[in-house]
Amino acid sequence: MKNIKIMGHRLGKFTAGAFVLFLLAMTVRTSGAADLHTDPLNLDPMVRDGFQHFYNLDYDGSLQRFETVLKAHPQDPMAMGYVLTVVIFRELYHQDLLDTTYYAHDSFLSSKRNVDVPAATRQQIEDLTDSVDRICDQRIKNNSRDKDAYFARGYAKGLHAAFITLVDHSFAGAARQGYAARSDSEQALKIDPEYADAKMAVGIQQFAVASLPRLVRLMVGIVGVGGNKEKGLDMLRDAAAHGYVTNVSSRTVLSLFLRHDARYQEAIVVQHGLAEEFPHDYLFRLEEANLTKDAGNGPGAIAIYKQVLSDAQKPGYFADARLQMVWFGLADTERGQNDIFDAANDYVNAAQQPKCSDWLRKRAQLNAGEMFDLLHKRDRAIQLYQMAAAGGGDQSQADTARKYLKEPYAGK
Repeated sequence: MKNIKIMGHRLGKFTAGAFVLFLLAMTVRTSGAADLHTDPLNLDPMVRDGFQHFYNLDYDGSLQRFETVLKAHPQDPMAMGYVLTVVIFRELYHQDLLDTTYYAHDSFLSSKRNVDVPAATRQQIEDLTDSVDRICDQRIKNNSRDKDAYFARGYAKGLHAAFITLVDHSFAGAARQGYAARSDSEQALKIDPEYADAKMAVGIQQFAVASLPRLVRLMVGIVGVGGNKEKGLDMLRDAAAHGYVTNVSSRTVLSLFLRHDARYQEAIVVQHGLAEEFPHDYLFRLEEANLTKDAGNGPGAIAIYKQVLSDAQKPGYFADARLQMVWFGLADTERGQNDIFDAANDYVNAAQQPKCSDWLRKRAQLNAGEMFDLLHKRDRAIQLYQMAAAGGGDQSQADTARKYLKEPYAGK
């Protein structure tokens, strides 16, 4: 059991975190020049438009465009990959699973959260992944130098690995799929060393494997796989600079890895660039605030959170801002600044957001109760603990909430 907890802790930081940021920005470059070192479909205007909607978190608009592309190219695995990207990302977004602070600090294997994905959505994800795999297998069988097929297969495997990591906590399965994605990407690079998109999966694995202890590698079945942190970071930078499908996701993963190694200022530079490039994608701006908090600049982080909340009041500025994550991050930062009163109220604000998942709502209620205990407002604290411990729905906070119903919280 001790080893399981270690594995959850380590993979929560490396594997899960890498994959969630892999999902945060699957995209194509916006330059107009044709490039022989990528699948030609990546240059299609409809694909570009689909990803522009994706940047703005307009998942329905993005999916509509990608389904149009898939209808025109029904046997193209990259077209399936675009649809797979949106279907997975939209579901994780609706589940409040795209705030990387959760992955940076919590152990996934020990988490009690049960993510209830609609059966139709899960089946669609499995069907798309299987279809990509089947088509690419046949293409590679027919032409062993089909670099686009190798890349498309690895791309889909990476997406599927992200899904089972975050939803099912399937770390061993995800690690194996991640390694398969790396192998496919390495094969694409052997065929075409300038296939920059393929460098992202390799870069992720290089950094993550170098960061994992041998015991964890053994437990997830990737013993013997080499890794080098700096090489991984360099490959991510190359994919960010020259990739067409992975350029933005490479930057987000690069930011995460720099964050892990406490290279906060470097990470902030990367994330600020994304936030400036896509100001209507509030997830990028949320991550900049999270990084600023981690760097020890609480007031700076609070200013960013509040600016996001202010922009959200502008009609149409964000397509679907799920502000519970912003309120929660703001409250966490205020708590770190010992601003207990504002933290208490902003945890409540997080819990009261209409689209808040039951999981995040109960986390916010539990934390709000702790703050009210520190403010010696025991009656209000008890109300919030009762909400967090309520039966039905998410139960991951229930035990802790019941503990504080019996005895007031006295920590910080």
